[in-house]
Formats: sequence, C-alpha cells, structure tokens
Amino acid sequence: MTTTHDEAVATAAASGASATDRFRTDKSPYEAVKDVPKERVDELAREVLSAVHDTIRKHKVTYDEYNALKAWLIQVGQDGEWPLFLDVWVEHVVEDVATAHRKGNKGTIEGPYYVPDAPDAVDNTIPMRDGEAGTPLVWKGTITAVDGTPLTEGKVELWHADNDGFYSQFAPGIPEWNLRATFHADEQGNFEIHTIQPAPYQIPTDGSCGKLIAAAGWHAWRPAHLHVKVSAPGYELLTAQLYFPGDPHNDDDIADAVKPELLLDPQPEGDGVAIDYSFVLDPEA
Repeated sequence: MTTTHDEAVATAAASGASATDRFRTDKSPYEAVKDVPKERVDELAREVLSAVHDTIRKHKVTYDEYNALKAWLIQVGQDGEWPLFLDVWVEHVVEDVATAHRKGNKGTIEGPYYVPDAPDAVDNTIPMRDGEAGTPLVWKGTITAVDGTPLTEGKVELWHADNDGFYSQFAPGIPEWNLRATFHADEQGNFEIHTIQPAPYQIPTDGSCGKLIAAAGWHAWRPAHLHVKVSAPGYELLTAQLYFPGDPHNDDDIADAVKPELLLDPQPEGDGVAIDYSFVLDPEA
C-alpha cells in the first residue's frame, strides 16, 4: 500500500493561509525589536525605499507596471503568501548575516512549514502512515560543542515533506504530526533517526507567488531536503536543511538555500539508504 492524497486540493491559498496563521501563532516579532532605536528603523526603511526608487529610475518603470505591482502586493496578502514569499526569496540572506560568526555547523533557512513542539520519536522512528511511500532512511550522528564535548542534552527536531512533496499541517489528508518528531541525544551525544527520504517539490504556484514565477520565467522547484533544528542548553540554536547529491535543483534552488556543507552522503543499506551527519553547536554569547 502507498500513501497519497489529492494534490488538487493542496492549494497555494490554503497552504499560504496555514503558514500565515502558524507564523502569527508561533512568533512574537514585535516584542523582539520593541527597543530598536528609531534611528535604526529610519536607516533601514530609507535604504529599502531608496533601492526601490533606484530600480524605478534605472528601468523607467511605467504606471501600468507600477499598478500591476500594487495589485500583486495586495494579492500576496489576500493569499496569505507573505511567509512563502519572504522565506523563499529573502530569508537566505538574513540567515547568512545572522550566523556569519559561527564556528560550528552551517545552517540555512527555516522556511514556512515549521511547527514547534513536535512529539518525541518512539524507538527513534518518525511518525508516519502505514505504508508511507518513499525510500527508508536511517540517519546516525552526534551533537557536540565546538571544543568536541558531547552534548548529552542535545536534541534534533526533524520535519520534511512526504513522497508527494507535501507537509503535514499544511496540506489536507495527512495526519497532524506525520514526518515530524523530536529526537534526543544519548549520554555520548549520539542520535539515531529512522524516516523516509523526501522528494523534491515545487512551491505552490496557483497563488500570487506562482504568478511572479510565471511572469519572470522562473521555475518553482526545491531540491529534496530534510529540515532540522538542533539545540542544547547553553548553545545557539542551529536551523538547517540537508540535501541529497544528484538532485537537479541543488544548483538552482528557487529558495537559494543550498550550501556545500549541507549536502549528505547517503549509502545503500538494506532496502533503503543510510547517512552519517553530525552537528557542532556554538556556545551562546
């Protein structure tokens, strides 16, 4: 038996609305910046607007083009696709700047489909449906500090798309915590994960982000990847995505999130594949 669901009802609007609602539930963005000086806000806002003004002048943007942009921006909001738009086309630069100081593992974008508080895995196995389609994957690794100390309280939050490219809680017909779980390191800092290898997928294209992709002649593909958040008390949270060699979109990921350090080296094992990939965390400042 294989598991599937109706792709036609996994719409961009529904996915976007879910991502927006989740962001509002999980994030308190204004609290984190409530003490930012007005001078900082002024500087950033002026420079962003100046870049827009320069683009208009350089390319002699017409009123028709301006009004099309205005209509598109309104539609992005109505579709609930601002989390998708920002996470796909902007977040990778914010992540590069925010983590440039780190000596441990490289990270990358979180993306719009993270859900906190995933349940602990049972027997090192991620929750999945009976007959979950996909190649079985066994992952072993260690969580250590930059000085090599095993982090015995380390944990790995893992989530990823299914074999059809869909995420639980953002597409219909999938159990709530399917392919989402938290894994804990042992007394040596080791962890083991049993899951399935995810598939590449296109970001939703039937909404406003899809209109931009079509108008610009871009593709919408993301390479197959595993999402992780790796943490331990007293250490900086690492958010990353891990990729598989040979994927045709590793070099032209629509989200520009692939880094050489994030490529896995899967090896055949039984009826699936095995990977060995460990994490080194930086201490909190």
